[in-house]
Amino acid sequence: MSKKTFLLLCMLALAVSGCGKKEDSEASKKGQGVGASTAGLKKARLLVELPDYCNTPDGMALLPDGSFLLSVPNYNDPSPGAFIMKVSADNKVSKYFTAPAHPMTNKAGPMGICLAASGDVYYADNQYGPDTPQSSRLMRITVKGGEPTGAVAVVSGFNVANAVAIKGDYVYVSETILVPGSDPLVSGIFRFRMGEEGIQLKTPLEKDEHLITTIKSFNAAIGYGADGLCFDSKGNLYCGNFADGTIHKISFDKSDSVVSNEIFVKNDRMKCADGLFCDIKTDRILVADMVQNAIQVVGPDGSVRTVAANGDTDGADGGIDQPCEAILRGNEVIISNMDWPFEGVVNTMWDKPYTLSVVELD
Repeated sequence: MSKKTFLLLCMLALAVSGCGKKEDSEASKKGQGVGASTAGLKKARLLVELPDYCNTPDGMALLPDGSFLLSVPNYNDPSPGAFIMKVSADNKVSKYFTAPAHPMTNKAGPMGICLAASGDVYYADNQYGPDTPQSSRLMRITVKGGEPTGAVAVVSGFNVANAVAIKGDYVYVSETILVPGSDPLVSGIFRFRMGEEGIQLKTPLEKDEHLITTIKSFNAAIGYGADGLCFDSKGNLYCGNFADGTIHKISFDKSDSVVSNEIFVKNDRMKCADGLFCDIKTDRILVADMVQNAIQVVGPDGSVRTVAANGDTDGADGGIDQPCEAILRGNEVIISNMDWPFEGVVNTMWDKPYTLSVVELD
């Protein structure tokens, strides 16, 4: 891994405080950048403006009543702490849970989040840094009567625990840097049986029996691998490859053993595959294309359609501001704007307001 890539990964996985300065340009004034063409696309509008203590939103989990949970790791400014927020069906924002700090790092980094059939909530706690290898965790929030009562560590020992998905008796977690320093970068997906807790992963991670498949990333300029996860109606698992902008399709046999791991989508229209969400009624997959400030829709045949995109913006008008995940509520595509710039993305500056955007899906 190059020094540049290592520093980028550390920036992506560690809390970074402060706000960069951006020179005025015609592109920034007009809200245009180097991302996907905006011709014929839907214009995103503001869904909610988040409180000031929610400066870096991330993953979302839709709840049965139309509300949803939002993980807030606050990487841009870690001083407020890290939270799980709740957005009601009528778009009122409230604090749901304060993520407990890791006993070694004294920080919390909630990212991917998923609702279990029991009502409990699982989330990935990302702790990656140069001095904290294999310190990330899978956490479970215990929920009683609809209210969170605490959190327990289900699995410890990830490098970058990222997305979380649940199917049947298993919880799946993407590991974005399975083998640090590998070229091409090797990432992967882990699987754990529901109900198991207190699991400590092996060192090296690639030798752990919970690893079910691996993914390689070839874009060393970004150097970030397995990311978003989702299942379709047939039980196939999809994983976004962040750096390469591809999506892998993982299929299983009747005993839940992996039988194939193939690139399902590789399309020049899509430059990044961050968070994924599958509408199981249609098997269309929403993809947050963080690099281009865009939301892509992947059809069951692997076709790619850009639904919404815009140039560099602060998000005050509801514009997409470096999206990390999108979920579907009815016909609303709700977008989490991470606003966490790094080299190569349309977004150039972390700035207020901190927002969620929305567009209507046909």
